[in-house]
Amino acid sequence: MFHREVKLSKSHSFFLFGARGTGKTSLLKKTFPPSQALWLDLLDPALADKLIARPGELERMLDADSRKWVVIDEVQKVPKILDIVHQQIFDKKHFFALTGSSARKLKRGAANLLAGRAFVFSLFPLTHIEIGETFNLNSALQFGTLPEIFNLSQDIDKSRFLKSYALTYIKEEIVAEQVVRNLPPFRRFLEVAAQGDTDVINYSNVAKDVMSDPKTIASYYEILEDTLTAVILPSFHHSIRKRQKHAPKCYFFDSGVVRALAGLIDNDIAPSSFEYGQRFESFIVNEIHRLLTYTEKQFQLSYIRIDNDREIDLVIERTGEPTFLCEIKSTSTVDERHCKHLESLGKDFRKSIQLLISLDPVPKKIGSTTALPWPAAIQAILSSSGL
Repeated sequence: MFHREVKLSKSHSFFLFGARGTGKTSLLKKTFPPSQALWLDLLDPALADKLIARPGELERMLDADSRKWVVIDEVQKVPKILDIVHQQIFDKKHFFALTGSSARKLKRGAANLLAGRAFVFSLFPLTHIEIGETFNLNSALQFGTLPEIFNLSQDIDKSRFLKSYALTYIKEEIVAEQVVRNLPPFRRFLEVAAQGDTDVINYSNVAKDVMSDPKTIASYYEILEDTLTAVILPSFHHSIRKRQKHAPKCYFFDSGVVRALAGLIDNDIAPSSFEYGQRFESFIVNEIHRLLTYTEKQFQLSYIRIDNDREIDLVIERTGEPTFLCEIKSTSTVDERHCKHLESLGKDFRKSIQLLISLDPVPKKIGSTTALPWPAAIQAILSSSGL
């Protein structure tokens, strides 16, 4: 079992959100074994139906159990029980570990995440740090890093799993949670959005492809972000108000899943290909987002695009620390051509670190830009190294 970087509380109730298959249940079983905690799995239809019909039944179950910790898996299935959970926390009768695929349904129908009485953690697919010495970049780009992938030895089985996952996501996360009323446009949206992964979102063009309207498409992207199946990167601007006027970029949470949604999972990714560059950029953005989230320190990710010829892939802002300006290149040999945007646009930032992230194994200094192999670059960002 992989060691996860997220640091769960053992002295305070919390929510643990994450897309299906990211390992929430496995992590909690390791942290709170059934011998030490009362486990309630709301994926069990009989239990879920009983609590939907009689939410107060939960209080009887809790009163009959002396264990201090209670784990409720997939709590969004019965959001009404959060009123009882809230009271139990207030009365200090139990600690709760509550899992779910997203806070979206809870925010709509429950007690606003227990009015702040529970911490909130997120869990993502495995990072290269969690995988350790067995990590393989090409495999991660082709099949992603959902934990189940590492239980499968054959590529054909990995492809089958990811195809099934894509269908399960539509069926269970979207339909069962009643997030989308009209399914066919959303199904088509997932394919179109996956094909445009890493691109600036053009709501009008996506709407035409999906045969919908831009407002609906914007709500679909919100669903991806709320269900932790995508990172939405806004356009950078020192003014938050102005920043929101520019179209964001979308990065799906897992390379394998996005390739399955885009209909590409049966094809190998060739190094130096256009898709390889896309997947590498998405991998780096997601990896940084996951690991910074696990540090529990505030941060803001964005990108800069002046025109079609000038862009900085990733801007990382953290309070009281230098701003990282990052270019992401899947080349194995970098030179001054790959950091020309950093060199020209970096001058507008008084306190920043210009970082070229690539497959080149040799660290280099190119003008005012530091070029590092991707693992070292991520470590520098996590440590906020002045380089």
